Amino acid sequence: MNRKEAADFAGSVGLGAWVAFGLLAMIVIGRSGAPLAPDDAVLTWSLHHRPAEVEALARGVSATGTGVIPYALVVLAALFVGHTARQRLAAAVLALACLAAGQALRFGVMMLVQRPRPPHADWAAHASGWAFPSGHSATAALAAGLVILAVRIRAPRGKNPLTGVVAVWGIAVGLTRTTLAVHWGTDVLGGWLFAIGWAGLCLCAASWWLPERFIPSVAHTSSESVEGHAPQDPGR
Repeated sequence: MNRKEAADFAGSVGLGAWVAFGLLAMIVIGRSGAPLAPDDAVLTWSLHHRPAEVEALARGVSATGTGVIPYALVVLAALFVGHTARQRLAAAVLALACLAAGQALRFGVMMLVQRPRPPHADWAAHASGWAFPSGHSATAALAAGLVILAVRIRAPRGKNPLTGVVAVWGIAVGLTRTTLAVHWGTDVLGGWLFAIGWAGLCLCAASWWLPERFIPSVAHTSSESVEGHAPQDPGR
């Protein structure tokens, strides 16, 4: 996939996610933040399937979706994806900027929508601020997307298992927010859509405008490298 194809794909996915997010946000605003029917169903199910062990696990997983951990993950991914010091520095700066700006934009949307959280009596963890879109869900999904991008670009082997592990983490963080009853289900869905839309926009912009020298090439296995170059044995 060349730069134009990457930009077109990222832009299309991001635009689709933004449209879906906008529609969901308008529904939430139109109902003055009141839960939708699926929200009530998810909350009821969570409250009846939340033994102490599940609560403890959910709190642990949820804690990885905020604070320093998402930033540390995207920095490690940036250092991994670059071939040169220049590429690593550029990747780290861009990844951190994408994550930080995404969090700031999400916070602005949250303050605009001002959706109340589920009843405080049902909470199994501390939470603050308004509900929509879920901050933990958006941050973890955005960080997971950036890490997955690095894996798909640079990992010489094992891309699919690594992608799966990171994707499961990003999704699991969002699911814990409904398990702990600190978010409605549509808050989490909104966080995921927001993250996809913002990641698509950032990737599209980077594909269009980032100078070629800052873009790492896709890794190949050793066998692929040998086949893609002139024979090493002159007699072949």
